[in-house]
Amino acid sequence: MIQHAASPRLEYALPDGLLAVRAAEGDEDSFAVLVQRHSRSLLALACCMLGNPQDAEEAVQDAFVSAWRRLPEYRHRAEFRTWLYRITVNRCLTMRRRRPPPLSLDTVAEVATGDVWSQPARSAEQDAATEALSRALAELDAGQRVCWILRELQGLPYKEIAHVTRTSEQTVRGRLFRARRSLQEAMGPWR
Repeated sequence: MIQHAASPRLEYALPDGLLAVRAAEGDEDSFAVLVQRHSRSLLALACCMLGNPQDAEEAVQDAFVSAWRRLPEYRHRAEFRTWLYRITVNRCLTMRRRRPPPLSLDTVAEVATGDVWSQPARSAEQDAATEALSRALAELDAGQRVCWILRELQGLPYKEIAHVTRTSEQTVRGRLFRARRSLQEAMGPWR
């Protein structure tokens, strides 16, 4: 394994691309920084796609193992983050095909304030609306669901979503339009 002279503190300041190059050379510390830097957002993505925290953790772990093994193949055509998102999305889609679990937004719902919990009717209404949104998301086709999650929950720009999903920006925009329209119709009673 190649060791670099940079201190662990300096590694946190390095850009993803440089860390990826160093990791591809066998620097495990550089890869550990990348894992720490991207774990949270990849886990949130996987939770939204799979609806189960345990499956999400497994998918992200598998994605990082795959990324470690495939680092020599990374060609820097897209940002490293985009490359990781693509690997994670593909892993989640594979897991959904093998065992499709129900999609739940409990893992991404906003933390309720004490005010909501002190009002049982309001809390029950919020739970019902969250369940309705979960069902509506589960009814979207996989392409629309992935685009919606990456845009609305992860905040990725259209260009990056296109790289992750291996489609054009126009396709991403179309999928988002159809997903938003379907979700708007499904959530109409909750407005």
